[in-house]
Amino acid sequence: MLLIYTHKITPRVRYAFKHICTRILGVPVSFTTKVEDFIAHDSLKMSYTKQPLSNEVFIRNHDLLFEQGLSDVDINVQDWEDTRCFFPTGDKSALPYDIFAASFYLLSRYEEYLPHVKDEFGRFTATESLAFKEHFLKQPVVDIWAYKLKSVLEDRFEDFTFPKRNYNIMPVIDIPMAYYFKQKGLLRTLGGGMDDLYRFKLKRLYQRFLVLFGFKRDPYDSFKWIINKQKQYKFKFIVFFLIGDYSTYDKNININKKKFVSLIKSIADYCKVGLKASYFSLDDISILKKEKKKIEFITNYELEATRNSFSKINLPTSYRNLIELEIKKDFTMGYLDYSGFRAGTCTPFFFYDLDFEIQTPLLINSFHCIDFALLKHHSQLDKTEELQRLISAVKRVDGTFTPVFHNYSLGSDIRWKGFRKLFNQILDSVDNTTS
Repeated sequence: MLLIYTHKITPRVRYAFKHICTRILGVPVSFTTKVEDFIAHDSLKMSYTKQPLSNEVFIRNHDLLFEQGLSDVDINVQDWEDTRCFFPTGDKSALPYDIFAASFYLLSRYEEYLPHVKDEFGRFTATESLAFKEHFLKQPVVDIWAYKLKSVLEDRFEDFTFPKRNYNIMPVIDIPMAYYFKQKGLLRTLGGGMDDLYRFKLKRLYQRFLVLFGFKRDPYDSFKWIINKQKQYKFKFIVFFLIGDYSTYDKNININKKKFVSLIKSIADYCKVGLKASYFSLDDISILKKEKKKIEFITNYELEATRNSFSKINLPTSYRNLIELEIKKDFTMGYLDYSGFRAGTCTPFFFYDLDFEIQTPLLINSFHCIDFALLKHHSQLDKTEELQRLISAVKRVDGTFTPVFHNYSLGSDIRWKGFRKLFNQILDSVDNTTS
């Protein structure tokens, strides 16, 4: 156990230390404000104050973890060996930066509560983030900082052996529209056909005809391939189905269609199934509650994880709604147009409510790569190299790599050619097959 001496034990202090020391480094932590208890402790220990007590491992604290609410935080990001950091500490400190305050700033998504420019869907964008502006978006900096702390502690406490954690992956498959042509109902099918004619898209009309009459597989239908892939691995894919009502934003198949229900059940036999929350459920907990009940009725087990439509998060409302409905995990945190680490970490972390100053039970699984972001890289080689850079960054800190692919990017649509190979590249990055 690592004992932390500090002048004041706040919820923010507990949160930051537990993520770095326990969730990343695997070491339990406890806290004390009594000097005599700190001196008597004969194992790992560290002080987190303004001045060291004697010659112990000392990290000079920044005020952020002892404040409440939001303030205009002065941030000056600087180079630090192979990474970047902020909140400098001075000469006496064992680390040149307060990694706990810096980690809290990133994990709590502090900057997303401050004034910023949103996109057309009201989302916080990568280009507004500190990580993008200061060029550390592609690094899981919180995990890197944790390993730097580990090195300091290992030098001081040579007899202590830190537990080893292993690199792993958590593949996410998003299903906003199960089929492109099939199962749409008579009106939508006729409307789609008329639109093809009106726009003179004869090739698509011909393809629509072949699919509807069973001569060809729907271009979005990659489900058999997904199930066959899942059978090869011990770890579970997480598949999110959109089952909300048809709207301007959400255009999946009607949940009352037996074949759609059958599809969800068949996927649930092999993979974990979660709920892709519809666009209008993001601001209306009653809609979200209905969708939760529907998916639980279909899968016959309690809903554990969600992912929001359009990857939109309304902080803190979106997460508070999930907590109220006792949903344990969320997979929405990430950027659609850039790969990288939105919260600065590749370790799942608990949502910290800045308004109430509490750590909540909702586990945030931030995604680090989405198929849309990879489309920006034109050649297959560029896509492969970008993906490998991200995988290598996570492997260096033995973290969890979380990619998001859609059923259609794993289907036969020409736009997504080569994406099955990219998905296989991720699966092959971890040695965890069933054979």
